[in-house]
Amino acid sequence: MNMKHFFGKAAALVLALVLLLSLCACGEKGTSGTSSGKSSSKASSSAAESSSKAGSSSASSGSGAQSSSGSESQSSSSGAGSEASSAASSSQSGSEYTPYQFDPSTLEDYDGVVEHLFFHPLVAYPEMAFDGDSKAKGIDEWMVTVGEFDKILDSLYAKGYILVNINDVWSEVSDGNGGKTMKRNTLRIPKGRKPFVLSIDDDNYYEYMLENGFTYKLIIGDDGELWSYGLDPKGNEVVSQDLDIVTILDKFVKAHPEFSLNGAKGCLALTGYEGILGYRTNTDTKSWTEAQEQNRLKEVEAVKPIVARLKATGWYFGSHTWGHINLENKGVEKVTADMTRWMNEVGSIVGGTTLMFYPFGGRPDGDDVQQSGPVFKYLHSLGFRDFFSVGIESYSKIKTADDAVIGDRLHPDGTTLRWSRDRYLKFYDAKDIYDASVRPDYGYDWGSAGSSAGTQS
Repeated sequence: MNMKHFFGKAAALVLALVLLLSLCACGEKGTSGTSSGKSSSKASSSAAESSSKAGSSSASSGSGAQSSSGSESQSSSSGAGSEASSAASSSQSGSEYTPYQFDPSTLEDYDGVVEHLFFHPLVAYPEMAFDGDSKAKGIDEWMVTVGEFDKILDSLYAKGYILVNINDVWSEVSDGNGGKTMKRNTLRIPKGRKPFVLSIDDDNYYEYMLENGFTYKLIIGDDGELWSYGLDPKGNEVVSQDLDIVTILDKFVKAHPEFSLNGAKGCLALTGYEGILGYRTNTDTKSWTEAQEQNRLKEVEAVKPIVARLKATGWYFGSHTWGHINLENKGVEKVTADMTRWMNEVGSIVGGTTLMFYPFGGRPDGDDVQQSGPVFKYLHSLGFRDFFSVGIESYSKIKTADDAVIGDRLHPDGTTLRWSRDRYLKFYDAKDIYDASVRPDYGYDWGSAGSSAGTQS
C-alpha cells in the first residue's frame, strides 16, 4: 500500500472526527442557565453565538420609547439584503404546523365581543429587571414576568377563551357603490368558548432590554423550531423555549391545540428604530458607513427565516410605527417620514399588513373616533384598515365612511395587576397572578374583589 496515501486518509478521518465532536459540543451551549431557562442541544449553536448587541441607535426609556430625533427622518433604504447569514438559518424546516380541527357539530355562530389583550415582551430574569436602576419602574408598570404570563395563559384556558386572528374578525368588502367598507365577520367557534385576540407591542428586543432581564432575540434551532437566545444574570448563554412570549405561547398551543381557532397565535406589532425580533435591520440618519450597511444587510437576511417560521406557525405582523412616535401630536410630514422608514425597513421584511397599533395609545390627529384627520387618512392610504389604541375595554367600531375599524385593547401588565383587579377578573384574578416575591413594593389596591389596599408582605 502507498504509505503516503494511507496517512492522508487517516488524517482526513481524524479531522472529520474532530469536527463532529466540535459540533456536538456546540449543541450544549446554555446548559448553565437558571432553572427557568431550559436549554436544549437542539438549538442552533451558530444562532446562539450571535447576540447581535450592536445597534445603530441607543434605546430610550419606556417599553418602546422613541429614539433620537433621527427616528423621524426619511430613509431611502429598501431593506433588501444580498448576503445570507448563518445566524438564524437551519438545515431543518421545522415540523408542519397543523391547526386543530374542531368537529363542525361543536361549532356555533358568534357575533359578540372579541376581547383583545396586549402584552409587551416578558421579563425573563426579574432580578435584572427590578434592580432599582432607571428602567426598573417602567418595566414594572408595563411588563409581566414569565411566571405571571404562564399563569395568565392557564387562567384564560380554564375560563374558556380561545385565540382568534384579528384578520378573521373583520374583512374589507364592497359597499355596493363601487367603494369598500369594513365588515364584522360572524365567527364559528366551539360552543361555550370565548374568542380573544392577543397582540404584542415592541417585540424588537431593544438595547435597554438586553441588560434588564429580557431575552435577546428569536432564533431557529437545528430542529427547525423557534427558540429564544439570551444571557442569564451570570452571563451564561441560554437557549430556551420557556423565557420568551413567542416560544411560551407556541408550547402552550402545542400542549393545548384547542386553545387556538384556525391555528391563530398572536400579532407582533413592530417598530423599526432598533431593528426587529432582535436583529439590527435598522439604519441611522446620524452616521452611516459601508461597513454598517453590510452588517445591516446580513441582519436582514438572518431574520428572514425567523419571519417565515413565525408566519408558518400562526403569527402575523402589524405596525407600531418606525420610531414609536406619538401619532396624537405629530403632523403628516413627520408621520410620512417615519412610516416611509417603517415600510422600507420593516414592511419590506415582514410583508404587507392592514394592522396599525398606536404607540402610547395616541390616536392620530388627537381623535380618530369623532373625526378622520390628515394623519389618519395618510395611514389609510398606505393600506392600514384596522387601528388600535389602549383602553379599559375591548372596544371596536367600524368607521363606515372611512373603510376602517378602530378599537381599544386591554393591557395586562404591572399597572393593571396592581390597580385594576376587578376589570380583569373575567380573564384572571390578579391576586393569583401578581408575583410579590420578585416585584418592587409599589403597593396595590385589589378593592372590592376581596382585598384592601396595601403593600407587599
